[in-house]
Amino acid sequence: MELLKYSNNVTEFVLLGLTQNPHLQKILFVVFLFIYLFTMLANLLIVITISLSPTLSAPMYFFLTQLSLIDASLSSITTSKLNIDLLYNKRTISWGDCLAQLFLEHFLGGSEIILLTVMAYDCYVAICKPLHYTTIMRQGLCQLLVVAAWIGGILHGTIQILFMMDLTFCGPNVIDHFMCDFFSLLQLVCSDTYRLAMVVAANSGGMCLLIFFMLLISYIVILSSLKSHGSEGQCKALPTCGSHFIVVVLFFGPCIFSYTRPVIIYPMDSLVAVVFTVLTPMLNPIIYTVRNTEVKKAMRSLLKKRLT
Repeated sequence: MELLKYSNNVTEFVLLGLTQNPHLQKILFVVFLFIYLFTMLANLLIVITISLSPTLSAPMYFFLTQLSLIDASLSSITTSKLNIDLLYNKRTISWGDCLAQLFLEHFLGGSEIILLTVMAYDCYVAICKPLHYTTIMRQGLCQLLVVAAWIGGILHGTIQILFMMDLTFCGPNVIDHFMCDFFSLLQLVCSDTYRLAMVVAANSGGMCLLIFFMLLISYIVILSSLKSHGSEGQCKALPTCGSHFIVVVLFFGPCIFSYTRPVIIYPMDSLVAVVFTVLTPMLNPIIYTVRNTEVKKAMRSLLKKRLT
C-alpha cells in the first residue's frame, strides 16, 4: 500500500479492518448493520421507557438512561464507521478524524467506567443501607454524580489527545485495526514511545484494573450483606446486582486486556475491540431488560397505551 506523507508527516492512515476478503466483508456488513440498528433501537427504547414511566423513577433507572445514551453514542462512533468501511471498502482515515475518533472513544469509555462505578455504589446503598437510601441517593446527588461521570470522561479523552499531539509519524501509515487504537498508533511513531506507553498503561489500564477490583470488593460486601436479608429481599436484589455485574465484566474484561500490557499488537486485538465497542453496547440493554421485571412491565404498559 502507498504511504501517504506530507511535509515528512503522515496525514492519513490506512485501516486494514477485520478482513481483506471481499465476500466476508459483505457478510460482516450485514451482521454489523443488524447489530448497529438493534443497539440504537434497544438503547433508545430504554431511554423512552424510563423517561415516560412514572414507576421507573428510582436513581438506578436514571443511571441506566445515561448508560444507554453512552452505549448508543459509542456504537455510532465505532460500529457505524466500521459499516461504512465494509460497504464502500474505504480504507483511509485522516489524522484529524483519527484524533477525533480516539478522543470520543476514550471520552465515552471513561464516562462509562465512572458511571458503572456510580451504579455499583447505588446498588451498595440500596442493599446495605436500605433505611437511608432515599436520604443518601438524593436527586441532586444523582445528577451531580452523572455530571462528574461526563466531566471525568472528557478529562480522560483530553489526556489521550494531549499524548498524541507531539508525536511524529514519518514512516508507515498502515494500522492493523478497524479503528484508530492508541497502541496501534504508537507502533507507527518514529521516536521511542516506551515511557509514553507506560503512562498510557497507567492512565487507561491502571484505571480499568483499579476500578474493577474496587467493584469486585463492593460486590463481595453486597453479597455478604444479602445473607442477612430474607429470601424475598434476596430475590429482588440479586437480579439487579447480577445484571450490573455482567455488564461490568463485559466492559472491564476487554479494557484490562487492551491496556494493561506493553505496546505489542496481537492478532486478537481487533476481536477484543469488537466485544468492547460493538457487542457490549448491544448486550447492555438486553441484560438490563431481560433480568428486570419492572422495566419489562413498563415497556408492556407503554406498548398497550400506544396500541389502544
